[in-house]
Amino acid sequence: MRFGLALPQYGFSLPSGRIGVADAVAWARRAEELGFDSVWLSDHFFYSFARYGADPAPIAAVEPLTALGGIAAATTRVRLGVIVLAAGFRPPAVLAKAATTIDRVSGGRLDLGLGAGWLADEYVAFGYPFGSVGERFDALERVVQAVGGFLTDRSSPGPRPVQEPIPIWVGGKGGPRLLRLAARHAAGWNIVWRVSPEAHAGGVAALARACGREGRDPATLRRSVGLYGMIGVTEDDARARFERARASFPGDAMRDDDWASWRADTLSGSPEQVIERVRAFEALEVEELILSPWALPFAVPEPEIVDLFAAEVIPACR
Repeated sequence: MRFGLALPQYGFSLPSGRIGVADAVAWARRAEELGFDSVWLSDHFFYSFARYGADPAPIAAVEPLTALGGIAAATTRVRLGVIVLAAGFRPPAVLAKAATTIDRVSGGRLDLGLGAGWLADEYVAFGYPFGSVGERFDALERVVQAVGGFLTDRSSPGPRPVQEPIPIWVGGKGGPRLLRLAARHAAGWNIVWRVSPEAHAGGVAALARACGREGRDPATLRRSVGLYGMIGVTEDDARARFERARASFPGDAMRDDDWASWRADTLSGSPEQVIERVRAFEALEVEELILSPWALPFAVPEPEIVDLFAAEVIPACR
């Protein structure tokens, strides 16, 4: 099993309440030193919890592709990626060129994740058409194929990426259309941030059927899962962290969650409990778990969670 870390990226990500590229870079270097295999950002120009009844004011965010360039230059081993780039934000040729540059700066460590996008407010704010779910999936299908074409077209102006090809991942819940796209055109499929092994088993079976319909061996389509994680020295310690996280979450998104419901579909509990959960995903042939170490995405308000995960879980599951 490989392990990734979701890096701090937003105004709520750190106890200081501020965020900058230097914060993401510093945490990427720390993740590398702690033994993580990969580091990840997300693709938002700002964040918002308005859908949960919180303050609708936009929350500061670090732009992921430019930040990855800095992370690529500051690290030597970890793989780099975005979970996932919204297909509607960048022309495919520009995205392919940016991906090639990051891949070269990193020495061939980029995983290129693509998704349909979901936060309507930022589409409107930046002048992009949001459209229906179907229209956004239309765009995703076009961009996945176009970017793949640009990255493999050896007649296009150089320089070439180090990896040929750069792995393209698609991210999403795993409906029939997404899994068909993954089976046809992607190196891998990613899902985040709350899913139990039992639920994911159904997705894995559906993916295998999609691959069968496309004449592809399911073993050639890689799988990763991103999960929130509340880890403590003991289960009581982890539960206390959960209560702090629930109290800090903007709006009412966690109103109906308790410790049992949270534990059911996250990487949470004592190290022994988390290791057991990792083993369950390993049995489903998930190759990588990506930890988001709080109840907020891409946030590290209690760094001890990351340190404990690196010290207790990663060595036990290698």
